[in-house]
Amino acid sequence: MAATPALAQSPAKARPGNTQTAPVFTYDQSEVAMAFATDLAVRRNLDPAWVRQQIGQAQRMPNIIRLMRPAPAGTPKNWAAYRARFIEPIRLRAGQRFWEDNRETLARAELEYGVPASLIVGVIGVETLYGQHTGNHRVIDALTTLAFDFPASHPRAAARTEFFKSELEQFLSLSERTSTDPLSPRGSYAGAMGWPQFMPSSWVKYAIDYDGDGKVDLFDSQADVIGSVANYFKAFGWQTGMPTHYPVSFDTSKLDLDTLLAPDILPSFSVESFTAKGAVIEGPALQHPGKLALVLLENAGAPPTYVAGTENFYVVTRYNWSSYYALAVIELGEAVRALMPSR
Repeated sequence: MAATPALAQSPAKARPGNTQTAPVFTYDQSEVAMAFATDLAVRRNLDPAWVRQQIGQAQRMPNIIRLMRPAPAGTPKNWAAYRARFIEPIRLRAGQRFWEDNRETLARAELEYGVPASLIVGVIGVETLYGQHTGNHRVIDALTTLAFDFPASHPRAAARTEFFKSELEQFLSLSERTSTDPLSPRGSYAGAMGWPQFMPSSWVKYAIDYDGDGKVDLFDSQADVIGSVANYFKAFGWQTGMPTHYPVSFDTSKLDLDTLLAPDILPSFSVESFTAKGAVIEGPALQHPGKLALVLLENAGAPPTYVAGTENFYVVTRYNWSSYYALAVIELGEAVRALMPSR
């Protein structure tokens, strides 16, 4: 949102032997950021000098600002290409190893939370390739940059700015409570942390100590990661035993596609109203007790993919608000499950 103007002057023209780089901007130079720090300290009963020092040391990250700018209008979505990024041999082998290494913990989480082991495995695989890619950005830099310099060109810039201010507040409060140096944790360019890529507010609300060592660690405890992902889905209303989606086709003689797509991924139709509008489902789907949504996944000019999403499909999208993400997580987990030897 460019709340504070850049203080750096334009870099000099490059001359032979001149390797100047742009000066680093730190947020102690931002009156807006410093005022926020003081207010945060009062609201959270934190040491104002400590909060101002932490936010003041955060560096503006121009690459993060660029990454948050919206894609050019008309950029086609492509489910087939998106899926291929995650359902591929390296991730499948890593997922199989992760499942083998954590078989008992995954089984315990499934029993206690009702969340399938395959879904937990799918999430961790899509998010960080089982801990291999947890992000290299300092979390304090990412959150502070997005709290005070979120790109104004984004259609939801105001709301996103407030979101990242809230996440920065949660991060500093969590750091103080756990005696963690706020300058140490590294994560994604959006400030998500650990194997499951929890934002600070999710860490505070849903992360749990599942290995019983007295602390929550989503960077190095795979048990805590597994339990926390299961707890997250349960908290968002996961219903044990319910499928996430069913195959769907269409009866073109009575198809009302606009009405079926209007609620987007929010389950809004009973089986009766779903089929009355031209959706064709079979077998167990006809006995589904809850609501359904027609989920559209575009294929960049090729015929789109459709599924009938249930309330549990919608729950998966609460982890990342994307139907493409949700189906990739589900299918990766199922593909890894198929590789596991039965015991």
